[in-house]
Parts: sequence; structure tokens; C-alpha cells
Amino acid sequence: MRRIRAAAVGAVTLSLVLTAAACGGGSSGSEGSNEQPKTLTYWASNQGANLEFDKKVLQPELDRFEKETGIKVKLEVVPWSDLLNRILTATTSGQGPDVLNIGNTWSASLQATGALLPWDAENLKTIGGRDRFVESALGSTGVQGQDPAAVPLYSMAYALYYNKKLFAEAGIAKPPATWDELAAAGKKLTAKGHNGLGAEGSNLSNNIHQVFVLGKQHGADFFTPDGKPDFTSDGAVAAVKQYVDLMAEQKIVAPGNAEYAQNQSLSDFAKDKTGMVLWQTASATFKAQGMNDDEWGVAPAPVQSGEPGPGKATNSMVAGINMAVFKNTKNIDGAKKFVNFMTSEEEQVILNKAYGSIPPVKAAQEDPAFNTPALAVLRETLASSAAALPQVPEESQFETVVGTAVKELFAEAAAGRPVTTESVRAKLEKAQQQMPKN
Repeated sequence: MRRIRAAAVGAVTLSLVLTAAACGGGSSGSEGSNEQPKTLTYWASNQGANLEFDKKVLQPELDRFEKETGIKVKLEVVPWSDLLNRILTATTSGQGPDVLNIGNTWSASLQATGALLPWDAENLKTIGGRDRFVESALGSTGVQGQDPAAVPLYSMAYALYYNKKLFAEAGIAKPPATWDELAAAGKKLTAKGHNGLGAEGSNLSNNIHQVFVLGKQHGADFFTPDGKPDFTSDGAVAAVKQYVDLMAEQKIVAPGNAEYAQNQSLSDFAKDKTGMVLWQTASATFKAQGMNDDEWGVAPAPVQSGEPGPGKATNSMVAGINMAVFKNTKNIDGAKKFVNFMTSEEEQVILNKAYGSIPPVKAAQEDPAFNTPALAVLRETLASSAAALPQVPEESQFETVVGTAVKELFAEAAAGRPVTTESVRAKLEKAQQQMPKN
């Protein structure tokens, strides 16, 4: 999802709401009605620098939709800190919007509530069919083997951003492609008085994104094929230790980063305090921080072999925003028309260009706006070396308990306490014990 600082409180609340749903299945029922065919309510996620930016981007497009269809869309841009709890309240009360944005990592969890419209073959046909969308983006729309609970709207991927001036000062000729090269570059940067790599050690979602990718590189998925937590496999333990060791052992992440949770690592990068950062679609934030596009570069995130690809060469989770419809909407036809409009090729170009993200609609990706050097790296990553987070109902609980374990390990590293394989395994065992039992 776009804002990885989404509240951990929301994930904890979600775990309580979904325990019963995951064990007993979501609610069933038919699609909504057409009692109010002239209006729609839409909860948009905060994608830009602030809520007002989003309103300026979206309102002209909503006005155009109204002109074309006669349907007025009432827009509310919801901050990430509130969005998940607002959605959960709506799923339990039945009083929600007609259409809404969700972080794509929430898809399976919200699917389990039964509150979202399933995008079966007939519904997908109303928006042009499944084949219009990039397959990796569709991989984050719900549990495999079930009809998607949402459709992709904005796609993002992680990449390695590097400060060109600091690289030149440290004598680093090119961005690192392997983790060994990253460690070596980081040490050269720290020798020059800068932080080597930025991290957000108190950001649970970011922690999960990073260790999930490292888990793939170590052959671990954190869940078994039948959806049971598997946090203590050798690969999972190695992934978490490798990430925390960037601070504990390599010492290329500053101890203060253990407390970061609000994009402070991006601010440090823009202020020439940090030479590298692993992030998803960071260009708009750098510009807002006063950094010119020619001051930074972007390269694929590192992999053990140096060549990104599938399986153990995965170097990003599939990040992004999905669009969902509440099943009990009072304008089901209008809601589908609106999703069709927002995922049209023209709108995909307009919206993703405004937000610096990648269109999940294949045809829209052909627009020259998405062929810049920075976006080309992200696009290639999504196409060939990104993997979706586990599409299981307990995904949000996974983010909370394992993300917290990583946070606690960063705190120990920052305090100078050793981070051993045994201490990592103990944290992950505790996290696994906190998962719901079906």
C-alpha cells in the first residue's frame, strides 16, 4: 500500500474482528440494490502529500464521471491512520461507502468479513475483464482460488534509492546489486560521516515488507501452503536476522532508526544524512522535501545473486492500492460503472501520473509518462521480481505480531544488545503463539 505508516492499532482491531470470520467464513448474500442510482459515496485513501492534494487530483475526475453518467460521487479522502478502523466499523455496522480504496495487503483479511463485492467473471466483465490487469497486481486482490475482493487501482514496488552526491563523495561507482555490495557501500558512506541505509524500525508494515522479501530470498513464505503460520522456519529466522543485522552487525543503519515510523528515513535521505533507502515509489516525497530529480538515482532492490527474478530472486512485495465495492451498496450498477471509469486506460494514466505510481492496467503502462528511469525500474520489478504478501485472512495479524517482533529486535540492536539466531527465533516463536487458533 501507499502509506506504510498505517496504524498498528487498526491491525490489532482487525485481528479481533476477523478471528471468527477466518474460522467460520464471511457473510453471504447477494449484491446491493439500485435504490439510489444517482449518487455514490467514495472513500479514497490519502495518496499525496496531504488530503487537499488528493482532493485536487480526484475532484476533476469525479466531476467528469458525473458529466458522463449523471451520477454524483461524494468524495472523502481518509487518512491512513484512520482508514482501516473506518472500514472495519463499516463492515460490522453495514453503514459504509459505496466504493472505497483499500491497501492491497488487506484484501484477503477484508474478504473474510464477507462485506465486499466479489469480482466474479460476470462482474469483471463489466470493467473489461481480468486480462486488462497486470497479473502481479491481481495477486494481491484476495485469497487464491476465490473471486477477487477488489481490483487494482495503483501499483507500486520497492527499489533502492541512492543519493548521487554522497555516492560520489564516498567513491561508490554504481548502486549495489547484492546485499554484500550494499553492506560495503553502506560502510563507505558511514566512513564519510553519513548513515549508510535508512530504515523505519518502528513501522510494523515496513518491517513486514522487508522481511517478507528477504524471506522469499531465503526460501521462506511465513505461511504454509494451507495457510498456517510458519514464522520459525530457518529461512524466516535468517530473513529477520539479516534485516536487523543491517543495524546490529553491519552498522550501516543508525541506531536512531529503530524509533522511525513516519517516513523520517526519507527526510534524512533528502537532507543528505543518509545515502540509501529501500522504499516504494519515493519520488513524490523527495520532491516535496525539496530534492531535485537529478540528485538521486534508483536501482532494483538487492538480491543475493545480483539478478532479480522470481522465487529466491524476489526483491519486492507487490505494493499498491485496490478498489472495492461494499456488497450492500444502494447503487450497485453505478458502483461498477465508477470502478470501470477509474480503471479505464485514460484515468489510469491521469491518476497514476499524479501520484508517481504505476498503472496496474497493462495498456496504460504504455504511456510515455511511465517510461522515466525511476518508474521503469519499478515497472520491471512489478513485472518480473515482485511477489504478493500472503493472501490469507490472518495477514494483518501477521503484520502486527511479526512486525512488532522486528521492532523489538531493532530496539535491542539500538541499545547495543546482541541479536542472535536464538533471540530472533524466540521472538518469532512468541509472535506465532499470538496468532489466532482456528
